[in-house]
Amino acid sequence: MLVLARRINERIIIGDNIYVSVVDIKGDQVKLGIDAPAQIKVYRQEVYDAIQEENRKAARSQGTLPAFDSLFEKGGKDRADSPETEKHNT
Repeated sequence: MLVLARRINERIIIGDNIYVSVVDIKGDQVKLGIDAPAQIKVYRQEVYDAIQEENRKAARSQGTLPAFDSLFEKGGKDRADSPETEKHNT
């Protein structure tokens, strides 16, 4: 890990197009400004961790999709053609 000391309004450059600036310092909190191309995603660590956990849960999920049987009546007739649906569409 590279550790750098910076003052307010000083910045570092990552690669050719990512700039990290010190915007403010109050007590033990440092506010950083990050200027990066739109295609580069920038997250706080806790948000990134939550996204990764949700992705892991989704990948492990053994749940099934809802049954499509309820969308169609027996015999292949579309529910959109049923009198009940016509009542709701008028």
